[in-house]
Amino acid sequence: MKGMKRFAAFLCVTAIFVIAGCSAKQNSAGNISGVFNGTGQGVHGDVKVAVTLKNGKITDVSVVSHNETPNISDAAIQNIPKSIVKHQSLAVDTVSGATVTSKAILTAAEAALTESGANVAVFKNAVKKSAAKKKAVTKKADVVIVGAGGAGLAAAVSAKQAGASVIVVEKMPSVGGSTIISGGQYNAFDPGRQQKIQLRKGNLDAVNRFINTEPANDLHKELIEKVKAQLKEYKDNKATYTFDSAEFHALQAFEGGDRVGNLELIYQLTKGAQESIGWLESIGVEVQEFVGMVTGSLWPRTHQFEKPLMTGPIEAYMAYLNSAKDCEILLSTKADELIIKDGKVTGVKASSAADDYTLFAQKGVVLATGGFARNSELIAKYDIHWGGLDGLGSTNHMGATGDGIIMAQAAGANLVGMEWIQLLPVGNPETGGMSGNISINAANQLFINLEGKRFIAEDERRDNLTRALLAQPEKKMFILHDAHEYTSGDVKNDFNETIDELVAKGLVVKADTISGLAEKMGVNPDNLVQSVEEYNKAVDGKIKDPLNKKVMDKRFDKAPFYAGIRVPTIHHTMGGVAIDKDARVLDTNGKAIPGLYAAGEVTGGIHGSNRLGGNALPDTVVFGKLAGASAAAAK
Repeated sequence: MKGMKRFAAFLCVTAIFVIAGCSAKQNSAGNISGVFNGTGQGVHGDVKVAVTLKNGKITDVSVVSHNETPNISDAAIQNIPKSIVKHQSLAVDTVSGATVTSKAILTAAEAALTESGANVAVFKNAVKKSAAKKKAVTKKADVVIVGAGGAGLAAAVSAKQAGASVIVVEKMPSVGGSTIISGGQYNAFDPGRQQKIQLRKGNLDAVNRFINTEPANDLHKELIEKVKAQLKEYKDNKATYTFDSAEFHALQAFEGGDRVGNLELIYQLTKGAQESIGWLESIGVEVQEFVGMVTGSLWPRTHQFEKPLMTGPIEAYMAYLNSAKDCEILLSTKADELIIKDGKVTGVKASSAADDYTLFAQKGVVLATGGFARNSELIAKYDIHWGGLDGLGSTNHMGATGDGIIMAQAAGANLVGMEWIQLLPVGNPETGGMSGNISINAANQLFINLEGKRFIAEDERRDNLTRALLAQPEKKMFILHDAHEYTSGDVKNDFNETIDELVAKGLVVKADTISGLAEKMGVNPDNLVQSVEEYNKAVDGKIKDPLNKKVMDKRFDKAPFYAGIRVPTIHHTMGGVAIDKDARVLDTNGKAIPGLYAAGEVTGGIHGSNRLGGNALPDTVVFGKLAGASAAAAK
């Protein structure tokens, strides 16, 4: 497939450089002074760097301009230049979580040194790392939080709002965890924002599927009856807004996870998701008015934030915490074990390059370390449903290695659902991450295989979507969108990338006709044209969708048309530490471990066998808030 090969050739983002101007005075051979400029290719375009030499020595490296995503790139922009100056070398370590930006800075610095006429090889000597003697440091706070991702920072803000002093420990050099590199999709019932569209027959069938079923328990029965009453009210009043509620959201999450999840926690999540939108706004988070439908969410209740990715909430958390008293965040500091005294968790032992910390928690410790998608040993141990996951990439950040799960288990915590590992069908073919993904609204996207055919209803559960993709040729597919979503070249995907930028990089192909798009994709044009025509008839209601897609919005008929290739990737580990409704960690007998709380992907039992797309971020907010408040209230 020549088209596929041409398309795939552009999929690797590499750091390249161009040479800019310089101002210099060469005193003697190899003895150069002046300011020299170079450019490297970052995630979102040029990263321009100025290097100052004095008598052949690097005295300053400055990032002059860039378009990298805030917070994600900050640690690289701050630390790489300092390391180059300190070690007089380009052979410094890249910053984990910001590798592309790090390499762009290093490449730009090398370009500047090349322009200076210096012997660049001199600046590529390996950096000698000295084993400095560590200091023993003891600190204390009311609440110690392990992990500065979405759940950990939400817990920190919540604990501070409750009047507690806080210490946050984060092993990575920057905050945000997997949360900040997610697409920022947040599911919540929100009658003030959800789009005003009538329930059409397919959507009504979807509602009935979740309420005409045998209840699993009393709470399940109660939720079904509430949704039936809500649906009757909707019909009686001829409402013009999308039917939804926290109860219906809970039913979908429970059934979407094969009834494996704890329905009490699920309902707490869906109620809290709605309530927490106001809480986020109260600390400065801006929420878009549009509500769509992310892949695998089952219903159009997905919110997005005004700032790209999850930088809006993370920045708001940090602004609040930075302005608060008695709050400290220790970066590049790894929690090693929990301190336990008389059966109660009383603190955390942690370590950085310079210090060994003993951190005492006077009220409680919150674990918010994320999942274990980047821990190959744990993936291999618990991969009993998929098989062969060791060969896949992951959308998670590099710190998602299950540290909190391991520490909690050593303290007697019960682990639940560890075997439930979620794959996502929209991974980047090179990195496994989600960059380059053009999916915006699942109600309008098409999944097309390498034969040019649809193969699965695009509004299906994520596990079903991925199983279907794994059965396709080369386990690859294209996601298609048209100008209904990408109304101009400046429209961005959920990862802060414009569609024009993705086309320019070769990550996406673009055409003004369906057959022209097929040619650029390298697929059979007759198959693609037929697939689109059939899909549009289903949207019009002339036929039932052959693949039984239920949530359909607009016809696929507005040029230009776009396609981006995707593969399966490890996305979310649903298993982890068992918690109760107060976010207290439970032991193997179902009793709360005094002093220990948990929130976010480190926990298990909420999402069941399959997490609905868009449910992870409210999970971090709802249970992060709860864990922080519970720990702060402990005696």
